[in-house]
Amino acid sequence: MSRVIPESELIINPDGSIYHLNLKPDHIAHSILAVGDPDRVAKISKHFDRIDYKGGKREFITHTGSYRGKRISVISTGMGTDNIEIFMTELDALVNVNLQTRIPKKTHTALEIVRVGTSGSMQIDIPLDSLLASTHAVGLDSLMTFYSLDHSSFEREVMERVRNELKLPFIPYCVGGSTRLLQKLGKGLVMGITVTCPGFFAPQGRMVRLKPAIPGIIQTLSSIQVAENRLSNFEMETAGYYAMGRLLGHEVLSLNAIIGNRISQTFSTNPDMVVEKLILHTLNNF
Repeated sequence: MSRVIPESELIINPDGSIYHLNLKPDHIAHSILAVGDPDRVAKISKHFDRIDYKGGKREFITHTGSYRGKRISVISTGMGTDNIEIFMTELDALVNVNLQTRIPKKTHTALEIVRVGTSGSMQIDIPLDSLLASTHAVGLDSLMTFYSLDHSSFEREVMERVRNELKLPFIPYCVGGSTRLLQKLGKGLVMGITVTCPGFFAPQGRMVRLKPAIPGIIQTLSSIQVAENRLSNFEMETAGYYAMGRLLGHEVLSLNAIIGNRISQTFSTNPDMVVEKLILHTLNNF
């Protein structure tokens, strides 16, 4: 007999929606664009032919509609892999758990999830205002300490190189994105391995008043190459997306608008333009 998920493990709101996302199964499409910034939801949905649903709770804002005949949801997540774990788990439950009986469905539904986000380059030749698709992501956070995740030999080599070069007291994780979505959405974009950090300042080598404990982290990471693949950019979510996507059986890809270059220490003069370029590229190829 299938396991009944206890009320304390999967919380359902009184109206039948799932706890954090505040969504019911019919509120979402099976093709989803995920953004960190809640304000970016409307910047995407303004391009839809129509919007059928709007809702939200906390930082999780959802618009579902149609773009050129394709049903799409755009949902904001907030920042960090802790939010991504909530986002991915509850999205999965919406399609793979019967919320009335609390029993997982026998037939698995795979979602298409594409992150549309901003990032900073750690390579001098990845210029400002370019668009980058993450072939893999390295997680410098601790999320996968609490899950059992299998890795390929390439991923394990990247993990060990990063750990050894940074002299970390833990093993980071490395996960590849969806090759199918990469073929659809990666054409014409820069490709690279994204580093997902558990913070914006010291974990990404920034110093305001506090000195980072790992000096030269940008230069160290940018020098790492494994089988001619190099680490390309910093952000705060992609590894969480890829890891949870693999564990839950969903197709996930991260696309990045490069609005900063950490080597040249420069920032885009028009980041909104770069994000809009990424939005249109994603919608037109999704």
